[in-house]
Amino acid sequence: MDVIFYLVPSLMLAGALAMAAVVIHRSRRLAAAWNSGLTAEARCLRTYTTTSGSAGEHHHTRTTLHHVYEFTTRDGRPVRFEEENGPGTVIEGDFVTVHYVPEHPERATARPPMRGRLMAESGVLLVFLGVFAAFCVAFMIGVHTFFDLADGVFGSGTDDLPADFPTDFPTP
Repeated sequence: MDVIFYLVPSLMLAGALAMAAVVIHRSRRLAAAWNSGLTAEARCLRTYTTTSGSAGEHHHTRTTLHHVYEFTTRDGRPVRFEEENGPGTVIEGDFVTVHYVPEHPERATARPPMRGRLMAESGVLLVFLGVFAAFCVAFMIGVHTFFDLADGVFGSGTDDLPADFPTDFPTP
């Protein structure tokens, strides 16, 4: 039974760390594209949406807007890429400015540079994930300090009880 008190928080901690890695990776990719200074005019070839979620009682669904763009790099290479959650005002046939790094033009972005917003969003997410991870670690460290399942009472002996805790209970 003690395994549950370590396994579940460990899995939750691993999930939080994986999400933090995704947030950092996404932020670095966007910042690298914006900071490269390379831009091109791209054409939106296609827009479509995907939906995901449950069809239960409350119908929690999430709709994601996708854009497929194509542009030509400075060295003449045609590049096509897809981006999620772009602006709903961009439709097929529109031209937008894209930012890209020369080593990986397929990782381009049509999002305009918003460094402050990116830093704020990433910072808030990382702080939340950090607090969540700290809670998981604190739970794993302190679970036996506060509750011992083997005895079913707080602490594992009479030494752990408060000084004014009654110990002269009748026994059967």
